[in-house]
Amino acid sequence: MAEELNPFKIAQTQLDEAAKIMKLDPQALAILREPMEILEVQIPVKMDDGTTKVFRGFRVHYNNARGPMKGGIRYHPQETLDTVKALSAWMTWKTALANIPYGGAKGGIICDPEKLSKGELERLSRGYIRAIYKFIGPDIDIPAPDVFTTPEIMAWMVDEYEKIVGHSAPGVITGKPLEIGGSLGRTEATGRGGMFVLREAAKKINLDLSKATIAIQGHGNVGQYSHKLAIEMFGAKVVAVSDVYGAIYNEKGIDYNALMAHKQKTGTVTKFPGAKSITNEELLELNVDVLIPAAVENQITSKNADKIKAKIVLELANGPTTPEADLILHKRGILGVPDFLSNSGGVIVSYFEWVQNINGYYWSLEEVNSRLDRKMSESFWDTMETAEKYKTYPRMGAYILAVDRVAKAMKARSWY
Repeated sequence: MAEELNPFKIAQTQLDEAAKIMKLDPQALAILREPMEILEVQIPVKMDDGTTKVFRGFRVHYNNARGPMKGGIRYHPQETLDTVKALSAWMTWKTALANIPYGGAKGGIICDPEKLSKGELERLSRGYIRAIYKFIGPDIDIPAPDVFTTPEIMAWMVDEYEKIVGHSAPGVITGKPLEIGGSLGRTEATGRGGMFVLREAAKKINLDLSKATIAIQGHGNVGQYSHKLAIEMFGAKVVAVSDVYGAIYNEKGIDYNALMAHKQKTGTVTKFPGAKSITNEELLELNVDVLIPAAVENQITSKNADKIKAKIVLELANGPTTPEADLILHKRGILGVPDFLSNSGGVIVSYFEWVQNINGYYWSLEEVNSRLDRKMSESFWDTMETAEKYKTYPRMGAYILAVDRVAKAMKARSWY
């Protein structure tokens, strides 16, 4: 049978497997297998040439048993409802695993932001908020930036929402610019949170990170900060990185500042002086201590899982490993740290931003980072403990822990 690559089917398969291991009440499973509500909207946008183009957008509310829903907004030409549904499910588990008082949601618009002018992008963003404003709010559903959306786009969205409701509501959206209620530490939060988890994972397998080699697939926000912080925090050697144009390798290590200067000039990490070109496939299969997939989903599959040589696979992308590959890595003794544990730094600092917005009191960067460190470290060890208790692999441990927390909240509310 062909490997299932539909993201929502994968999310349901993972949930079903966790439910079976933990003997979840079938009524709770029936509620948790599908989103609570799905909103699909048409967004007419006046383009610069005077024509009106209609864009399709989504907002999926997965579950709010533990609190208001939380989830990013993606602008992508290949956006699908199934992807948004899967990500809203994963956000539900991610917030529960991090033990923050949120449920899960996700949104998206089918568009190519690179083909839109700044004015068109702003009109599209404001149009999306006009279409969904009744479904969001600081106590209902709190969006945030995701693929191809930025703090600037969040600022337009907050502004549009506040115009509609007629009052200030900074807590409606997180990932905002600092000037209008954003949190210090939010930009690098996913990468930094991942490094806190990597530090704990290294303790678990007795790996000395100061002597470790690391390969990073993807050099966007998360990949860049992982590269920078792995060197700064641990003195580790990042020997390979990639972007959409290709991958590079240098066994002596790739200097972060020099690479960023090269990237600024050329728009890509490829052709970096002193590094050799390799393929994305070769990057994944390098003989390194730590592999960080920080690009897109379905990168480690049943076809290449037996060729992975890293001791730790730290997932910073969403869904980079298929369920089949997960089992192969686990059987081979590789510590796979699941995405919704290791990349939850962004949502945790988004939660901190919301708390600061609601209280009108803002924290220092040190305070944000130390609270993030505590949350990430607790989540890692809670996950490992649950995996060991149920004699299963880490992703399943994380699922069981998260699903149990959501199911208990539903039970307390008498939903089943």
